[in-house]
Amino acid sequence: MKIVIVGAGEIGTHLATKLALSNHSIVVIDADEGIAEELSSKLDVRVIAGDGAAPTVQLEADVPGCDVFYAMTSDNYTNIVAATVAKKFEAKRTICRLHQELEAQNFIFDFKENFGIDEIFSSERLAAVELSKYIRNPESDSDRFVEEIAGGFIELIEIVIPPKSDVIGKAIHELSFPHRVRICVIKRGEEILIPSAKDVLLEGDTLTIAGSQRLISGVVKLIEPKRKKDEKNIVIFGGGQYGYALAQTLSSSGADYRIRIFEADRDRCDELADQLSNVTLLNADATSLQNLTEENVGEADFFIATTSKDEDNVMTCLQANSLGASYCLSLFHRADYADAITKFKGQMGILAAVSPREATCSMLMRFVVDTFQLLRKFENVELIEVSVAEDSPAAGKKVRDMEWPQGSVLVGLWHSADVVVPSAEDEIKSGDSVYAMVTRKSKRQFLSLFS
Repeated sequence: MKIVIVGAGEIGTHLATKLALSNHSIVVIDADEGIAEELSSKLDVRVIAGDGAAPTVQLEADVPGCDVFYAMTSDNYTNIVAATVAKKFEAKRTICRLHQELEAQNFIFDFKENFGIDEIFSSERLAAVELSKYIRNPESDSDRFVEEIAGGFIELIEIVIPPKSDVIGKAIHELSFPHRVRICVIKRGEEILIPSAKDVLLEGDTLTIAGSQRLISGVVKLIEPKRKKDEKNIVIFGGGQYGYALAQTLSSSGADYRIRIFEADRDRCDELADQLSNVTLLNADATSLQNLTEENVGEADFFIATTSKDEDNVMTCLQANSLGASYCLSLFHRADYADAITKFKGQMGILAAVSPREATCSMLMRFVVDTFQLLRKFENVELIEVSVAEDSPAAGKKVRDMEWPQGSVLVGLWHSADVVVPSAEDEIKSGDSVYAMVTRKSKRQFLSLFS
């Protein structure tokens, strides 16, 4: 593939480093001559110093007809212009980075539709999705697992049907589940089933359910109506882009969260107060042990450090842990810090170290995968992501018009317009990403529908 990356910052450089290890033609553009020269000496890629939004620079980088164009600078509007110009130059796929606060306004103004951009994403939101996964399921031996797919827009959750649940004895088609929620897998003793609409649910069945987080929360209450309300006390250190993205992700999830944000800048507190409802803003410095003590951080279920300073994130997590916070999570921007904390997190009282660039790159790599990705392996069942080839049997067909192999079920469909748990009327288009649960027996036949 011919790939062009505009922006050699933290995330752009990390992406270029990963792609350089594979058999792709990579061109990186950065406006800073010093950064461009340094990157050129480190990686076996072509590097151009210039304005990545300028048509002349894009022509020099051979953008016309390139397979993938990534606009990855830290400036929203540079990225929008660069991706728009690249699309006019007939780049096959354009991916544009936006900060969370602007991406969140996409429902008001459709950036993809109006600027002709194929995909937009927020590295802040992707990091927030990764952090929220630990909040939903902090212990590996918990009674349920949580997995986010399709950039965090679809969630898979595992739940055991308790005694006297209202769903016991009912066939799946009889359940009053929301339209875009699906039971993907039933584990019954040692047996693993990809269910059909006629399958009847039994007490003790372990269900894997797919849908948006808000819709799934309602389904959990339907299956477990007597489950104790589980309000989580969450403290976020840092009201910057990452802290804002996390608070927004959590507060819009439909779960029971009490959220507080430590932010030392008064003006930023006022901005967040206008944008976040049901979130308490604390205009205080969380690096102060006295402030943490006064705000009873030791009683928090989760303390999450999201600032741009890795050292502050580490120290505040250590302090929160010493005060008694149940779980501490932290962002780490430097790879060496993240590796060290991941290695010694148990001794340091930190549940997980999340790297924004790793969370982002794992999503961005989906655009350069030739066949399919294995996302998670279960007992005899795999969660996979596959791209729809232009001349494949599924391209241009509605879901209901396809003869799906027995032992397979669609759990997600990602195209330029939306990310959904697919219904019978959804059309599968070339270039889409399809997410599915497949048995090992059905996997080969399923993949043949998209290649």
